[in-house]
Amino acid sequence: MSWQEIKQAGFGRGAITAIASGLGLGFSPFASGTVGTAWGIVIVIGLYALQLPLIAYVAVCVVLTLLCIPICHVAEKVYGKKDDGRIVADEFLTFPICMIGLVGYISDFWWLLPMAFCSSRFFDILKLPPARQFESIPGGAGITLDDAAASLYSLAANWAAFWVILRIWY
Repeated sequence: MSWQEIKQAGFGRGAITAIASGLGLGFSPFASGTVGTAWGIVIVIGLYALQLPLIAYVAVCVVLTLLCIPICHVAEKVYGKKDDGRIVADEFLTFPICMIGLVGYISDFWWLLPMAFCSSRFFDILKLPPARQFESIPGGAGITLDDAAASLYSLAANWAAFWVILRIWY
């Protein structure tokens, strides 16, 4: 869908850019991606409260990632800059991926969440292949897919850390 088609369909660019900016968190003067990830923490806490089965949690992650693509695409058109720093929907809508399968560990949730946040930011900044290559994809897909890939790296690191810590503590 083109920007013109979106405008004609009646979608307000203000509402879409508000979501893309994390309701303004993307306007942070420092580390806007890190600040914007705060909404991802809120989403994961909400999913934790729901105690979804694993398949439902994965489905939510897929839906959020797919929703992120057009949101970021429209925001990029509005801001007129490739992956503008004000766009943080990619950070918070892909963040739940970092916690797949870990949300069910109720007693460990509160230390797993900050660990996931830190590893998520680390891998998003590091951009291991293929995340770096995904950035070159135009539009919202490029904005979103590099963060989804970084979240998958974070997920692997979180599971590894979880099992190492579990062996030490228990």
